[in-house]
Parts: sequence; structure tokens; C-alpha cells
Amino acid sequence: MKDFPEHYKEINAWTKKLGLVVPDVMQGFGMLHKPAIKPGALDSKTKELIALGIAVTVRCDGCISFHVHDAMKAGASKEEIAETVSVAILMGGGPSVMYGIEAMQVLSQYEEQGFPELMSVTLSFR
Repeated sequence: MKDFPEHYKEINAWTKKLGLVVPDVMQGFGMLHKPAIKPGALDSKTKELIALGIAVTVRCDGCISFHVHDAMKAGASKEEIAETVSVAILMGGGPSVMYGIEAMQVLSQYEEQGFPELMSVTLSFR
């Protein structure tokens, strides 16, 4: 099993490195991400849960690490994350079951390693 909190940190570091190589693209992605997740008709927690469901369905383990982290940061409970995974399974079938299990492993590892300590690592494109 992957160490997902460590995976999150590694992806974050590589995202920053990618930003040095293709700064316009990564700044553009950051400019898309920020308004897409900010509260509007839907709160940020709901948007992160939607992103997590999509991440499970499209089988993006890095996305799962980030969106479980960010959903937790936005106040999502274990039960909300599990229900999000259940909807993703509905929409994605068997492969989503496997990646849904991965999302629950991420949640478990974040909880075991003391999620608040991870808060110092943030996704930044600048």
C-alpha cells in the first residue's frame, strides 16, 4: 500500500518543480483551480467531494490524494468521503471500487499520521 501522505508531499514538490518548467501553464491551472473550488452556490467542501468522486472514477491516484486531503481540510467527515466514494463506484463500476478503496486508504493514513500536521503542506503554483 502506498504511503499517501508522503505521496501527497511528493506530488506537491513535483508540482512546484513543474511550475518552474512550464510556469504559464501551471499558473493558469492554479488560476482555474482557485475560483472553481471557492464557495459559491456550493461550498468548498462539496466541491472537493465532487472532485474526489471524479478522481476515483477517472482513476487518478494523485488526484485522490489531493482531494481527500483538501476535502478533509474543508471539513469533510469520514462518512461524507465514504458516500462520495460510493457514488463514484456507481458511476465508474469495478475500477472505481479499486480506486475507492485507495481513497479510503488515503483517509486512513491521513488520520493515522495526524492530519493537522499535514496542513503545513499546501498546493501552491506561485
